Amino acid sequence: MRIDFKKTTTLLVLIAALSCAAMTCALDALAATGGASAPAGPPAPVKPARTKVRASGIATWFGPGFYGQRTACGQTLTPAVIGVANRTLACGTLVKVSYKGHALTVPVLDRGPYSHIADWDLTAGAAQALNISETVRIGTRIIGVTPNTPTLGLPLQSPVASLAGGAVSG
Repeated sequence: MRIDFKKTTTLLVLIAALSCAAMTCALDALAATGGASAPAGPPAPVKPARTKVRASGIATWFGPGFYGQRTACGQTLTPAVIGVANRTLACGTLVKVSYKGHALTVPVLDRGPYSHIADWDLTAGAAQALNISETVRIGTRIIGVTPNTPTLGLPLQSPVASLAGGAVSG
């Protein structure tokens, strides 16, 4: 039996090239899916990560020293901004906050609080609306999500104020 090394070598090189090409395609597919094999059919909708939030927590408030600065979510903090800071909830998460008969739905606008004793940090506008002037225990409930925008947390203007550029004579 005579072996033709030239044909055998060519055949082995061709098999090796095809194997490498197949391996590269498989590695590209795994990289694109984060290492998981691609599912058959359309992709499943992405559910937001759930963060466990207690029904009540300690709240502080922040404001005057931070006015004019940007929050972690991109809003410029002013006395009129109404929102809350939380260490784990996503920007735009809507939280119903209650305190001594007052209730207010506010978006998450910032990270914090920086105090180690508190779970929440209310903006001065939110604290004022809830009649809070010190560190207190509040009730909380996550009720939804809204898109995060630079104007999130600003009070809605009346049609008259909008037409007058925000100024209303009274």
